[in-house]
Parts: sequence; C-alpha cells; structure tokens
Amino acid sequence: MGIASFFRWKRKETAEGLRIRLRFLGAAGNVTGSRHLLEFDGTKVLIDCGLYQERQYQSRNWEDFGFEPSSLSAVLLTHAHLDHCGLLPKLVKEGFRGPVYCTQATAELAQIVLLDAGKLQEEDAEFKQKRHRKAGYTPPRPVEPLYTMEEAKACFQQFRPLPFHEPIRLGPGLEADFHEAGHILGASMIRIGVCRNGRCRTIVYTGDLGRVGRPILRDPETFDRADYLLVESTYGDREHQTPEDTKRQLEAAVNRTWQAGGNLVVPSFSIGRSQEVLYYMNQLLLEDRIPHIMTFLDSPMAVRATRVFEKYSNLYDSEMSRLVLNHESPFSFRGLKLIESPRESKAINHIKGTVMIIAGSGMCTGGRIKHHLVNNISRPESTILFVGYQAQGTLGRKILDGEPEVRILGQMLPVRAAIVRVHGFSAHADRREILEWLKKLQKRPQKVFLIHGEKESAENFKTYLTEKTGWDIHVPAFQEEVLID
Repeated sequence: MGIASFFRWKRKETAEGLRIRLRFLGAAGNVTGSRHLLEFDGTKVLIDCGLYQERQYQSRNWEDFGFEPSSLSAVLLTHAHLDHCGLLPKLVKEGFRGPVYCTQATAELAQIVLLDAGKLQEEDAEFKQKRHRKAGYTPPRPVEPLYTMEEAKACFQQFRPLPFHEPIRLGPGLEADFHEAGHILGASMIRIGVCRNGRCRTIVYTGDLGRVGRPILRDPETFDRADYLLVESTYGDREHQTPEDTKRQLEAAVNRTWQAGGNLVVPSFSIGRSQEVLYYMNQLLLEDRIPHIMTFLDSPMAVRATRVFEKYSNLYDSEMSRLVLNHESPFSFRGLKLIESPRESKAINHIKGTVMIIAGSGMCTGGRIKHHLVNNISRPESTILFVGYQAQGTLGRKILDGEPEVRILGQMLPVRAAIVRVHGFSAHADRREILEWLKKLQKRPQKVFLIHGEKESAENFKTYLTEKTGWDIHVPAFQEEVLID
C-alpha cells in the first residue's frame, strides 16, 4: 500500500489507543547528538544516530544507547552531518543489523563523513597516547578511539538509499517517507504514519530544517497536516540576515583582511557550509566586489563532498543550475584550490599575501582548522570568520565569546586576530522561517516537540510559538519518554 493511501485510512477511535512511545535520547536541551527512538507494536525505529560535539556532553558518546541496538528494526537518517549520523559505527559495532534508510545523496555523503570521523578518532587517540607518554602519565583506562575507520566502513553495507517520497514499511501499521529539507544536499524531513484498527496518526520530524531562498539547494517542502511534530530549535531565539547582508559582511571581511595583509581563516562544516561560502565568494568575484585572492578549500572531506555536490545537480535550485550551465560554477572559480594532502595544507603557510583558508571542523573541535588557527589567531592582521553555529564548550564558541586566550593543540595562544561572525550563512531556519513553515499546516497539530536547540533557545522559541499559534508546545528533556495516541 502506498503512503498516500496509508494516510487516508478511515480514522476510528478505539479503546486501546495507538500508544506510540517516543524517547528523546539526544539533541534534547542541546544542539548535537541527535537521536530519537520511536516504538510501536514491538517495532523500534531510531531517527538519526548522531555524535555529541559539545565538550560537556561528549562523554555520552561512550555511554550505552539506552536500548539494545540489536532490537532496532531500522534507522531513519535525515542527513549526513556528524551530529546526526556520527554514532552509526558504534551502533553497528554494538549489535545493530538492520537497514539505515536515507536518500542517495545522504548515503554517499555520510560515508565520507564517517570515514573521516573514524580517522580523526584514531588520530586523536594516538595524539593523547603520545602526550601521556611524554608527560609520564598513566590514565585510569587505556585511551582508545570511539571507533576506527574499519568500523566506520562496516556500517556502509546497511545503508538503503531511497528517493524522496518513496514509502517504506517499517513494521505492522508503521510506514515512513522522506521529504526535501533544504538544509544540505540530500537532507530530508521524515513523515511517519502509524495505524491500527483504522486509527491513524502522522508524525513529522524536521531534522535540520533549511531556509527558503537559500543558494544551491531547493526550498524545504511543506506539509498540509501532521498530528505530532518534532521540530528543530537551533535558532529559535533569533532571526537571520538577508542574503545581501551576508554578502556585504563577507565582502567587508575579505577587503579588510586584504588591506591589512593577513589571512582569512574560515572554520566551516565540510558539507553544506563550505560549498555555500564558495558560492558567495564566486558571486562577489563575478560582481567584482572583492580582490581575486587565492581561496583554499583545505579539507579532504570537503573536497570529496564538493564532488558529490557536482554529481547531484538534479537537487540544485534554479539559480545554481543557471550558473552551472553558464560555466560559472562556484566549485571551479579562478583562484580556488582544492587541498587534500597534508603537504599541500602545510605549504599554504608559506604563501605571502592574503589568502582565504576554509577548513574543518566547523566548531574547531578537530581537523586542519586547528593548525591554521595556531598560525593566525595571534596575528592582528588576520581574521577568523565564523559562518556556522558554535555549540557551548567548543573551541569555536570560546573564541567567539571573546576569551583572550585559548588552548589549541596543547598550547595557550592569545587571541589577537579580528573575530567576525556572519549569521546569514546558516542552513537552519530561524524562528520566523520555522513559524512560516508551520503555518502551512491546514489543521492544528496535537503537539509540537522542540528539539535540537540549547535549552534557553528552545524555551524562548516555545514562548514565541505559543504566543503566535496557541498550540501545545513542549521542550523535552534528555531521556524523557512520552506516550502519544
């Protein structure tokens, strides 16, 4: 039975009720570690399986999942960012053998992300081991990676890519399909249908909801009905700048740094954000608003992800498609260098004059960005340009919050570079944009759960939505369990 007819089943009240159980096992009261368990009639489905990136929550990555991984029927994966897919190797290592459903682009990008994460886990463990040996310190337990590259590879065979809108049967009375989220390439929202004895409910999980009118990708889809919604609240307490404001801020940062003779260092997420920075740089160059400085995309993962972006041109919006047809792609403009090898990365430091260096990770928690920060953060002529969300406790957040000194690669460094933040790059909808998206519903939902946001942001968003809609809004706590009918 197709999902359209599945949702049109006659709704008939029963004494037993549906008794759908939801458990909020991550991204509840914080931004990363997205994990939500849905149980119905003996079927368990995990929605996302993300890694915690905030320092104060990272110990949760090592803890038990809170359920037996082998008991899961399936995983539904919204997109390929690490905070949504980064614990899949651990889940498989601990016994999960079912399918991981997602879109084709998400499957390809997630494999790139997970291999890179396994590599970083191995390198971080090795670095800590060396540091402990040098200091003569014996830790209470051996330092080991959360998972290795081989363990990351082991979960790839369980990916089951699907087109948007194609229904999948997860168990008796339980179906789902994927819808365009407009967040990063292949990102989806998930609609879940639950039925028993003619009584049906629709649950919509936004994952990371994108924005209308953003470059490269198509706009998020909308829904005319949903009984329950799980909605992100990352930017639930603010509104973003316009695309032109974003371009003006980037233009000012480039020109200021070029005149000062420093470098622009851009911590950026390899998937989505890096490609969007390249898009805006290309626009400014085409409009002759900035000097033709060399731009380095210094991230093997971002380079591989960019090639996936080029492959899935069918997911572009009309403006991006036009640029590609006119041979003005932001992935190949003059002066852009895609860097993969460590030797090439180190050679950037010997270039005289201003360059832009886009490197991961986006929150400065690992990867090559740390080495570029070491070389530039104490230079008043350089600029550290933040284009993405910085979670509490991360190095990026400390720099952004104005700490005069920060610890990078084991050394304390004074922060003397200009620190610039451009909000408009965000691929997350802000509170006004989410409200406009919710208004497309033709019927009042029974309940809206606000997830994937720091507690203050989520609570502020709850107040805002309650005032605007009068709906029943709830901010779930970590590990909270609710029953819905």
